[in-house]
Amino acid sequence: MLSKERVRKVLEGEIPDKVPLGEFAVDSDTVERILGHETYFRAKAKCMIAFWDGRRQEVVDSWKEDCIALFKKLDIMDIIHIAHIYAPPKGYKPEAPKKIDETTWEYKDGRILKYSELTKDLSIVHDPNQWTREISENFDLDPEVPPVDPSVFEAVDPVIKEFGDSKYILGNTGGGIELPFLGGSERGYVELIERPELIKKTLQAWTNAASKRDRYYQNSKIDGTVWGQDYSSNLGPMISPDIFRNLALPFIKMRVKKLHNEGLKIIKHACGNNWLLMDLFLEAGYDAYQGIQISAGMEMKRLKEEYGKKITLWGGCKVENLVRGSKEDIINDVEYSMKHCKPGGRYIFGSTHSIAVGTNYDNFMTMLETAEKLQKY
Repeated sequence: MLSKERVRKVLEGEIPDKVPLGEFAVDSDTVERILGHETYFRAKAKCMIAFWDGRRQEVVDSWKEDCIALFKKLDIMDIIHIAHIYAPPKGYKPEAPKKIDETTWEYKDGRILKYSELTKDLSIVHDPNQWTREISENFDLDPEVPPVDPSVFEAVDPVIKEFGDSKYILGNTGGGIELPFLGGSERGYVELIERPELIKKTLQAWTNAASKRDRYYQNSKIDGTVWGQDYSSNLGPMISPDIFRNLALPFIKMRVKKLHNEGLKIIKHACGNNWLLMDLFLEAGYDAYQGIQISAGMEMKRLKEEYGKKITLWGGCKVENLVRGSKEDIINDVEYSMKHCKPGGRYIFGSTHSIAVGTNYDNFMTMLETAEKLQKY
């Protein structure tokens, strides 16, 4: 059975020949170890700095070539997630902030960027205008959407051509719908409470725009898409389930229904302790739940018992163990998750998030080898 058919069966609630394997992402340090050379593939800060320097083509060529090379090496993987390699259009050169030191940059508006060695990414650590920046309430609820420049697909099209007939491809559509955190993450929580009508207007505009934008993505023959947003900490949701239900859920359901009618599956990527949101994920119509953070209390056995007949579960090996655990920890994670989640189908095996920066290469290989031994039905 080809990977594509294997994943389709699982997402439809059928039992395939074996448990599919897949990852939300494989970060650059592991990719470099597998390929034996440097890459821009999932090298987040490195890519951004290259874009500042006007080296877009260098980045996109690496994405294209190294994504194909990676998944030829990782042929055991049934799923290829290509959302990370939709390119900025040709000529793209974003505003380059002023470099303060080797790990710090500053934009003209005072925002400060810091590089994290832990994640090899850049993050805004200070925004002087976060609480004063105007958030307009006057905008078109049914906006016009300009065509998408074909160069956006420069890296993904060759990957789809190479693997599209055999692997299950997760890519981009006109956009997913999640709760908007207007003005940034901190201010966004306040806006959810203080201006719910603005949130609803924003979601209406986003939904209409995404549905119009879909037509520019239909030439890419993908099988599904991933919508990623975290709503929860390790202790539970950072928003009330009522906020999710009353503000976001109606628009999410509309968007999911449209994409389902076009033959696509929707995977929900969400870290944290999401027990209080699980029924809402089901009501939204998501086909699978990925990013299952075991260390936050999302225990695989309980998830399978309570939700395994209603939604496909995708996960099983703790990221924490992949980074700093022992070989025995990895084997135990794989054996436990396969034992409790494999029966009855509706299960995809992978990490609890992704093959993140800092993953121990030998642990990653142990995970794949152990999963391969146990994946047959």
